[in-house]
Amino acid sequence: MNDTLDARLDRALAALPRAYPGPGGAIAVLREGEVLARHAWGWANAERRVPFTPKSLFRMCSITKQFTCASVLAALPDPTALDDAIAARLPRLARPKPNALQLAHNQSGLRDYWAVAMLHGSPAEAPFGDAEAAMVIAGSRTLHFAPGTRSSYVNQNFRLLGDVLAERTGRSLAEHLRGIFDRAGMASAILAADTRALPDGTEGYEQMSQGGHRVAVNRLIWTGDAGLGASLDDMIAWEKHIDATRDDPGSLYQRLSAPVAFADGRVAPYGFGLAREEALGRPATGHGGGLRGWSSHRLYLPKERVSVVAMLNHLSDARAAAIDVLAAVLGEAKRKADASLPAPAWLGSYVEPETGIAARVEAGEPGQVKLRFAAWRPETLDLKADGSAGGGARASRLVPAPEGLRLERPSDNLFSTLVPVKPGMRADIAGRYRCAELDAELTVTDAGVPYAAFSGFLGQGRMELLDPIGEDLWAMPCPRALDHSPPGDWTLSVRRDGAGNVAGITLGCWLARGLDYQRL
Repeated sequence: MNDTLDARLDRALAALPRAYPGPGGAIAVLREGEVLARHAWGWANAERRVPFTPKSLFRMCSITKQFTCASVLAALPDPTALDDAIAARLPRLARPKPNALQLAHNQSGLRDYWAVAMLHGSPAEAPFGDAEAAMVIAGSRTLHFAPGTRSSYVNQNFRLLGDVLAERTGRSLAEHLRGIFDRAGMASAILAADTRALPDGTEGYEQMSQGGHRVAVNRLIWTGDAGLGASLDDMIAWEKHIDATRDDPGSLYQRLSAPVAFADGRVAPYGFGLAREEALGRPATGHGGGLRGWSSHRLYLPKERVSVVAMLNHLSDARAAAIDVLAAVLGEAKRKADASLPAPAWLGSYVEPETGIAARVEAGEPGQVKLRFAAWRPETLDLKADGSAGGGARASRLVPAPEGLRLERPSDNLFSTLVPVKPGMRADIAGRYRCAELDAELTVTDAGVPYAAFSGFLGQGRMELLDPIGEDLWAMPCPRALDHSPPGDWTLSVRRDGAGNVAGITLGCWLARGLDYQRL
């Protein structure tokens, strides 16, 4: 087999439409600032038969976050100038309130507003604009953790940064972003805040259960958290700009990707809207983005000076597509798990004591386990010869120890011993429950088996079948949040009084945890 770079790239690019099937996509690869591949396939709008090209606009979603942070750094030598304005947007929140840098590093401790919107009963396809966002954000009363001590992904961190930047400077976020786009040569990039349509008609698609795809319906107004609209050519310009300014410590990307730490001094792998991640065992910076019908990912490997940008206008895994192409550039295969290692004895259900969230460890493919804990997709961990399981340097790790099964999440600065769940099921939980902090309700019904739904100022959510995890511990699925990706299963932990009667439920997921509901 021809193993030249060109041949490897040709094979990788040709495989993408089948490996990640959907209406269309685009991908670019650069090395040392030069384009190795600029490739698009399929349809930007399948109904109108408009081809997907490198000039098609695309919803970059959370890749926006680095551009919002770049706007802050470009406008304000000291981002702490925004601290007071941020505090004013959180009037009910007890101190200490998070500051601008803690927002930019996802160390604010706030609960994510897309997840909280579901607790307020928002239907998944409901309109959600500036007014709804402001109400959810202003309603914050408590935090997950003290600011700076942990990390948790929070979209409104970046909406707040964009909003208060505009307020402080008297210039809209779109104007600030335009300055960044012009500096990088991103000619067609825009703030496309309204998710209902893009100016050139490019559509996002979701897969139907019976096969095929249909246009995805979105009714959100996004700003500093996910509002970027950009073409593949725009993103190529961004990657060229990154490489061209790589040796300038004052350049925007060097400032964005500078080391970040938690309050205890531990290295934090997220800062200024960028993940400090690992790609094929190599240090990288990057970010993904997703909305119903849209999936994207960009990576930059500074030592190798390689960039990959992947865009799919459907919900296949854009990061996996980017890694496939990166492997072709580097001339190596993805690492595989050791299939000879047996399934461990510590499979089962647990609770992580600090967060109160269920951690379910299940068998995966040979040599792997799946951890259901902090994300809507189970995290796949490779078994190791020492009896542990883990992924890359910044992924979760499960380590059997004398005191029990240890969970290590360096990306979130969380290290704890999991508590095994008592088996069994007590189904006497039907009733209405109220969360005073949110002024919202949870309704649990017995329709042969338990179902539950949320309701609040945003509406009445759909009834969902509860899944028993153990005695007085349930999982409530969240098939989709407003921004597509569900926050993961909600953990419902039932509390009982001295007589054994249900008194309340503590509810949470990784993005919105530790909420107390009293039985009415």
